[in-house]
Amino acid sequence: MQSILTLAADPAAWAALITLIVMEVVLGIDNLVFISILSNKLPPEQQAKARRLGIGLALIMRLALLSTIAFIVGLTAPVFELPWSGPMGENGHPVFELAFSWRDLILIAGGLFLVWKATTEVHHTMDPTPSHDVLDKKAPIAMNFGAAIVQILLLDIVFSIDSILTAVGMTDHLPIMVTAVIVAVGVMLVAATPLANFINNNPTVVMLALGFLLMIGATLIADGFGVHVPKGYIYAAMAFSGLVEGLNMASRSAQQRKAQAALEKSDSVP
Repeated sequence: MQSILTLAADPAAWAALITLIVMEVVLGIDNLVFISILSNKLPPEQQAKARRLGIGLALIMRLALLSTIAFIVGLTAPVFELPWSGPMGENGHPVFELAFSWRDLILIAGGLFLVWKATTEVHHTMDPTPSHDVLDKKAPIAMNFGAAIVQILLLDIVFSIDSILTAVGMTDHLPIMVTAVIVAVGVMLVAATPLANFINNNPTVVMLALGFLLMIGATLIADGFGVHVPKGYIYAAMAFSGLVEGLNMASRSAQQRKAQAALEKSDSVP
């Protein structure tokens, strides 16, 4: 208790907490987009429950990982190394990382799963086969609730490990990590339903979100192979794409209002 009070009186601790909360919220966007897209495939009465359960599992997993920090840090230790006879980089080292840790393997597996899932969802979205689900753009593709939770849980594991390793790299104080994780997951919980509804009501946003997941999956795979893409570049690209899509949506809305006004004016002319 005394250590917590000491931290509360330390301005540097507050600065670390705010920085870590922002980082955790940003890192949680990937997790939230996946949960939103997957929950929209369920029947309407199960969607909110799936989102709450998925985010709740993410919180439990993060807190559980925080309680085993020594184990999590140990995941970055190499477990095996591959021989390399190919081209070398400018520094004389192999182009790819040849020593793989459990963290690398988890990131690669999670990235492959994310690429596969996003590609599958793109196929479902573009499938021209006529059916009652396809004709109704707002009707979710049937999915078993248990299968959705299992897929959410698998990605929760990947994103949770990445999140906790980020927290460990930014501060040594466990109370700060726990507080940041709880606040970030709370923000995810509040934003989950509005984000899911927004994605569901705008078909073009669905494709954009799936593109984000493809990019995130490829980034996870690259990270697992030791090719580190700065997260700032990824989120800047996502923000720019979101801005362009927002302008497109505003343009379509303006055109619809103009067309509606012209139609009403023509109807009013005797």
